[in-house]
Amino acid sequence: LSSFYIYFTLHNFVEGQGRILQRFPEKDWEDNPFPQGLELFCQPSGWELDPERKPPSFFVSVLTDINSERHYCACFTFWESVENPQPSEADEDESPDVLQPAQLYAPKSLVLVSRLDHTEVFRNCLSLIYTVHVDGLTVPMETVIGNLLTCIIPLAGGSQRTITLGAGDRQVIQTPINDSLPVSGCSVAQLFRQLGIVNVLCLFCAALTEHKILFLSSSYQRLTDACRALLAIMFPLKYSFTYVPILPGKLLEVLSTPTPFIIGVNSHFRSETQELLDVIIADLDGGTVTIPECVHISLLPEPLLHHTQTVISMVLDPELEVADHAFPPPSVQPSTLKIQDKEIRAVFLWLFAHLLQGYRWCLHIIRIHPEPAICFHKAAFLGQRALTEDDFLMKVLDGMAFAGFVSERGPPYRATDLFDDLIANQVERIRQEIGDPHKVMKHIKELADHLFKNENPYPAVSMHRVQRTAESAQPRLPQTPFPHLDEVSVQLFIDHAAAKLKTAPPVVKAELKSMVPSGPPLTDIVDRNGNVLANSARRLEVVRNCITYIFDNKMLEAKKLMPAVLRALKGRAARVCLTQELNLHVLQNRAVLDTQQFDYIVRMMNCTLQDCSHMDEHGIAAALLPLVTAFCRKLGGGITQFAYCCVQEHMVWTNMQFWEAMFYSDVQKHIRALYLENDEEGDTSIPKRLSALELASEQSRLWPTLSKEQQQERVQKEESTVFSQAIHYANRMSYLLLPLDTSKNRLLRNTGLGDLESVSNSYVTNSIAGSMAESYDTESGFEDAESSDVANSVIRFINRFVDKVCNESGVTNEHLKSLHIMIPDIVQMHIETLEAVHRESKRLPPIQKPKLLRPTLLPGEEFVMDGMRVHLIADGREEASGLMGGPPLLPAEGAIYLTTYRLIFKGTPTDPNVGEQVVTRSFPIASLTKEKQISVKPSVDQFFQEILLLRSCTFQLMKIGFDEEVASDLAEVFRKHMHKLRYPQHVQGTFAFTVGQSAKLVVEHKTKDKNQSLRTLSKNLVKTAKRTIGRQNVTRKKYSPPTWENRSMSEEPDQSSLTLSSTIRSSDRQTMSNVVERACCRDYQRLGLGTLSNSLTRSKNEPFRISTVNRVYTVCRSYPGLLIVPQSIPDSTIQRICRCYRQNRFPVVCWRNSRTKAVLLRSAGLHAKGVVGFFKSPNAPTADSTSLEQEKYLQAIISSMPSYSEASGRNTLSGFTSSHMSSSAELIACSPSVNDRHWSLFFPGKWGSIRGSGRLSTYNPDVGNRLAGKESPQANGGPSETYFLRPQRAYLYIIGDKSQLKGGKQDSFQQWEVVPIEVFDVRQVKNSFKKLMKACVPSISNTEPNMTFHRCLEESEWMNLLHRVLQVSVLVVELLDNGSSVMVSLEDGWDVTTQVVSLVQLLSDPYYRTIDGFRLLVEKEWLSFGHRFSHRGAQTLASQSSGFTPVFLQFLDCVHQIHLQFPMEFEFSQYYLKFLAYHYVSNRFRTFLLDSDYERIELGVLYEEKGERKNPQVCKSVWDYIDRLNKKTPIFYNYMFSPEEEEVLKPYSFISNLKVWDFYTEETLSEGPSFDWELVRGRPEKPQEEAGDRQETTAPKSQRMIVWPCYDSVSKLLPDAITKLLQDVQNLETELGQPTEKWKDTWDKIKSAQRHSFSSPLLMSSNLSHQRCSQGVYLQQSGVGSTINLTLDCEVSATSTPAAGRPSTSTLYSQFQSTESENRSFEGILYKRGALLKPWKPRWFVLDKTKHQLRYYETRQDKECKGVIELAEVESVIPGTPTMGSPKNIDEKAFFDLKTTKRVYNFCAQNSANTQLWMDSIQSCLSDA
Repeated sequence: LSSFYIYFTLHNFVEGQGRILQRFPEKDWEDNPFPQGLELFCQPSGWELDPERKPPSFFVSVLTDINSERHYCACFTFWESVENPQPSEADEDESPDVLQPAQLYAPKSLVLVSRLDHTEVFRNCLSLIYTVHVDGLTVPMETVIGNLLTCIIPLAGGSQRTITLGAGDRQVIQTPINDSLPVSGCSVAQLFRQLGIVNVLCLFCAALTEHKILFLSSSYQRLTDACRALLAIMFPLKYSFTYVPILPGKLLEVLSTPTPFIIGVNSHFRSETQELLDVIIADLDGGTVTIPECVHISLLPEPLLHHTQTVISMVLDPELEVADHAFPPPSVQPSTLKIQDKEIRAVFLWLFAHLLQGYRWCLHIIRIHPEPAICFHKAAFLGQRALTEDDFLMKVLDGMAFAGFVSERGPPYRATDLFDDLIANQVERIRQEIGDPHKVMKHIKELADHLFKNENPYPAVSMHRVQRTAESAQPRLPQTPFPHLDEVSVQLFIDHAAAKLKTAPPVVKAELKSMVPSGPPLTDIVDRNGNVLANSARRLEVVRNCITYIFDNKMLEAKKLMPAVLRALKGRAARVCLTQELNLHVLQNRAVLDTQQFDYIVRMMNCTLQDCSHMDEHGIAAALLPLVTAFCRKLGGGITQFAYCCVQEHMVWTNMQFWEAMFYSDVQKHIRALYLENDEEGDTSIPKRLSALELASEQSRLWPTLSKEQQQERVQKEESTVFSQAIHYANRMSYLLLPLDTSKNRLLRNTGLGDLESVSNSYVTNSIAGSMAESYDTESGFEDAESSDVANSVIRFINRFVDKVCNESGVTNEHLKSLHIMIPDIVQMHIETLEAVHRESKRLPPIQKPKLLRPTLLPGEEFVMDGMRVHLIADGREEASGLMGGPPLLPAEGAIYLTTYRLIFKGTPTDPNVGEQVVTRSFPIASLTKEKQISVKPSVDQFFQEILLLRSCTFQLMKIGFDEEVASDLAEVFRKHMHKLRYPQHVQGTFAFTVGQSAKLVVEHKTKDKNQSLRTLSKNLVKTAKRTIGRQNVTRKKYSPPTWENRSMSEEPDQSSLTLSSTIRSSDRQTMSNVVERACCRDYQRLGLGTLSNSLTRSKNEPFRISTVNRVYTVCRSYPGLLIVPQSIPDSTIQRICRCYRQNRFPVVCWRNSRTKAVLLRSAGLHAKGVVGFFKSPNAPTADSTSLEQEKYLQAIISSMPSYSEASGRNTLSGFTSSHMSSSAELIACSPSVNDRHWSLFFPGKWGSIRGSGRLSTYNPDVGNRLAGKESPQANGGPSETYFLRPQRAYLYIIGDKSQLKGGKQDSFQQWEVVPIEVFDVRQVKNSFKKLMKACVPSISNTEPNMTFHRCLEESEWMNLLHRVLQVSVLVVELLDNGSSVMVSLEDGWDVTTQVVSLVQLLSDPYYRTIDGFRLLVEKEWLSFGHRFSHRGAQTLASQSSGFTPVFLQFLDCVHQIHLQFPMEFEFSQYYLKFLAYHYVSNRFRTFLLDSDYERIELGVLYEEKGERKNPQVCKSVWDYIDRLNKKTPIFYNYMFSPEEEEVLKPYSFISNLKVWDFYTEETLSEGPSFDWELVRGRPEKPQEEAGDRQETTAPKSQRMIVWPCYDSVSKLLPDAITKLLQDVQNLETELGQPTEKWKDTWDKIKSAQRHSFSSPLLMSSNLSHQRCSQGVYLQQSGVGSTINLTLDCEVSATSTPAAGRPSTSTLYSQFQSTESENRSFEGILYKRGALLKPWKPRWFVLDKTKHQLRYYETRQDKECKGVIELAEVESVIPGTPTMGSPKNIDEKAFFDLKTTKRVYNFCAQNSANTQLWMDSIQSCLSDA
């Protein structure tokens, strides 16, 4: 019965290693084998001889045997002298001088091996033996050792045992009270002193999360203590990996083991540990812990980590807290080391109690007999503690230590200890303490007391008396070696003791077993994140109501609540509520629903599961598991479909841990039920509330009292319970893992589920089991996922599950085999039922999806692909998604249509509250800038196959998810067609060209294509495709007038078929006359820059002439045919000059200031080649002559200015030498940078530059000021008044690119000056525009603070670019206004140059601010001067790579900014600019196609616009379209237009003065973009008519009108006052039957009348301008918020307020007249009295002789008849009398009654004469009849 067996061995040093000399007993104890390899551990650093005698040493090694039992080897080493062997001859030869010590010492070890760890007792015993030997005491050594081996010491119980070894000694051995608590002595406190708090906590976490830990120290005993301490603070978890506190040097390779370990190594071997990459090294002597880079230690969760550190520091260093106190307490001493040790351990005990509180509620007991088998439900524990995100706890719970903890502490009936008490009774206290370190300290002290008492139960310990050797004994050298002991006498001692033991009574007290209390349940633990609060009772109420509505079949109510329910289900409480509510509706495990109910329930289940994680920490999936097999619907043919078919796409079903937890919890329920029934049979007093653990505890207590048969019966019952559950679960798993359509193994393909944890966001899969099964199926190896079919993969998954759970819960092998045979049959059977369900479910009428709405098309626009059902998903704009208030318009369900012109989505919102609205989003296909497939987590109930993101440069974004009914290859075809239409091979493939002529060609090859790619699709798809093709052909016939089919590309002289030069030669005159008609020519004549008569003569006295040098586009391809050049420059010179400029774009005049006669010129930058060539050979005749000619050219321009010729010959050319002239002329324009010293000679140094400061480049205001002769810069961004005060200013300023100009000396005459500015290149514009689009139409909503709209806008730098263009333009305007000419000479002369030149003209010349003038400006500067529209707009395949660069849009934005600052100076409205911005990229018109006039002539586009008005339906030019529209409606007109004469505008250009253009941000979802006028006209009529119908039946009409900012067109529903009044005028004219006047004429009349009403003499000019301003403000205000149309709605004109886009009512009326005019004998307004209690109402009455009726309408325009009185039924017409409620202020004689056979009608006309007319007319009709 001895509780531990001791081996005593003696080791000696022999031949370089240790050897056992003797061991006692010589035979092994029965149950405790002798550990092998002991000699390595006696001298861990190796056995070596030493020249000096070392003092005896003592340490304890720990060995672990194969059964995980630890053996403590106390090792006492002393040194004995050995004779030095004689040195060999070789040694003598080599080192004769080295002294060999005469004597060497060899180590000898006394080792005591025990199962108990009593270090001090071992030390004393071994010291005694050594003392007996050294001091030569009279006691025989055998007696001492015999006594030592026969001591009997109990394991625990707190008893004291006094032992003596018979050498006059006495020792007390103290056993701990409870052996489950570790004994630590002072080691824990010591460890903290050595390493510090943070380091030890780090090691603690590392040990718990299974990292490798290595201690280093030069002391062996300290290594052992440190390892013991680390294990002690891990209590109640036990370390179960490699544990070697002292590792011998010979075994160092153990350190490279892959498993975790705690090992101690002597510092002597430090260098060998350096290359260990994944080991945490703790140096006890140096106090450091080194963590390698590749190791990540999960630390305790905050704030727990901080609390723990605080409390430990309070234990170790109590003075820290009061260190800063002015009056520190008298003494705050830390406890003694032993007490400190226990206090620190108490902290860790408290920590574990906090971490593991409530763990017993997550234990599942799956067997009670013969042995309890227990599992821990990790997911539920983490979920209820809200710690699922906590890395540390996750790893601890997954670790081996915790598995051991569960198996050791799980059983409900066992001995309990301090930790069990903490968990059971102190949880509440620990929870309250968490924030208060002082409360914690109090608790810690109590726990420390317990721990201390456990180790030292009796304070008065008897004195130890052990003899030690005298110190003087040490140096005695002549010492006898340790004697050889007599084995026989020792054995006699042992035998004698064994005989005694047999008769002795048992020593150890029996363990007290009891039921382990579970502590408070987990549900009471409040969620740390307060998730409970997030789900208000209101949300749960919504969920409950919705479910009630569904089961009460109130589907409409349920549909309304559905979106709110789906939102609420994101919260945990709502999900739990859902499962509880659904449970109530299940009767006898079944609930049969109709199709719609089933659909809703499944949607809710899917939503609930989708927001759960795969771990199912809140048990939601577990609660739904029985429900998915309960809810079902009946399909045809007696087949039932269960809900599980529709909720398979969730990760949780493929998680093995989920199924195990579910299985164990069900088994626990059944086993509990089993014993509850048993107990009820015998004893009814046991309450039913017993938990499973309590029941199990009771059963374990009774187990020994049962007979063998009873025991056997219980074991069998339990085993069969588990077995039946396993069968049940095999069925359940097959339900959820086998997809409905088992032929498609979609899930193996779609989710790469190689491992259990991989969580995919895609819910498209149907079951992931297959590939998961493979990942676990270790026997079969990895099969190729594709080759295995679903059934096999599911079978493998279930088999693995069954193996695991049955082994853990002790199912017999026979049962397990039968299960394996059964599973394939279960799966096969289920597959067969599924096939039938799948077949029937296909026959179900599809769920009522919204009907696809067809969009209206433009004339000539045709479908390329018919509508495909898609969902328009909300993007980053918040207005439509309901985030800004109001119901969400998006997501919407509808169809996407691809036509030859546009991409159109039309559908209805999925939110039932706005289901009746129609959502339209469209953009021209030519404006598509980005198309990208994206994968996002889709909305709850939609599993999209793919999502397409389509972005357009008209600031529109479509995020569409294809419905499951759209075949995936059809989506691919859609993308191909879209691409083909977006990037045609040639510009002739764009819509503007194909609009009618080649429509057949486009559609046919498209459809052919389509059919090829659809061959793979099912037949019905092909059928629909054919149907749509048929439809397309029909529509084409309907739309296309015959001229399109018969006419060739161009009816003009067919220039495209000839070479250009031959065309021009043969019909030079005709071409010239065409050229003359061009816009630029008309403008030149207006500006007086030259005239061109038919005979091509020119008047000599003009300074400029129109040159025809470029008439055949040979000089410069991208310039127009006619150019303005100085009179004195012959054409031949021009042909030479042009070569110096890029793209041959030499300087030409484009505008002249009528007041100062200064001219504006434009050109490209200089060729690098020209400059370099010039520098290489300055005297070569060609270079010299060219530069001279350039100089002359410039001089000619300067000479043309009156200011120059007036100056009295000061500026002559005589002062220049020819070389100087040539050089200064050479550099008139910007040139590429040539790093050459010559540059420094030519440029003025006094001009500042437009500097780049960081990213934002702003120009130094000093430049403008010096130019303007001012001192200080203006504060507002644009100088207001500028006068040149500088005495000398240049006649010509050349705006050049700073990067290509270097500063230098200016010529002395100052005739021209170069202004270097910093321009941006096209790449910057392109990138800026991309960012602008992302800011204005973001694809996803971004809540990050650095991604707000304004931040993104700023980062795009778009406003900065506008600022720079405007700034340069204002600078040029100032120069021109002050009489200097300016030449803009930037980049290639067709981007920034065009922007600047156009803006300068717009600002300087009021003509360009009219509608006609602006058209002329764009035609002249942008179209004729060759801005590359096709290239910059990436309109064809060739320019696709260059990307979209909106140079023209930037210009329009600048115009918009100027318009905002000067609203009264522009004839056109902001809408006009938006219209151009939209259509310049839409490719609907040919105006903005191609890159130059040359290309347009080549294609025959330039002059076809004339003489082609035969077909009014299709406008080829945007200008014609605008003209036509402008005549009909004032939409393009700015009512505030009242310009001042010759006003030059100078706008502010600082970024703070600029506004974001609403073109970028606004949208109208009701009708799509409003720029295709035919599509939006007449739309608002319908709702008004419907409103009219409704008014009859409902309450009186409300004056309220709801306008949604992103849905309705505000300008249309709430037109500004003037538009509204003009419409009213037109309506009234129509009603009065007058011919309607054009709106412009009406407006002009009103304006002129208003002007005359002012008394002009009294108005000073200043007042006039003031009047202008105030008028502007007034009109603006009225335009913004006009409510006139609400107040003017009287009964008479109830519907006479059409919105801006509605056709004029006269046209409606005339249509109506054309059919029925002959039937209207007499008509007019009469008041009619309604039926009983209804008021009198005015109606439009029509007397119809032909049909013999009196009809009445709501209003005159109304087509729908409100009622009919048949004249055949009329008996009499008599004068009437006024009755109650009749119209006031009307003559009594104006009333008359009409008596019919059915009733009497009361009428009232405006006056008595009118009444008489009506009575006569009706009477005559009656008499005629």
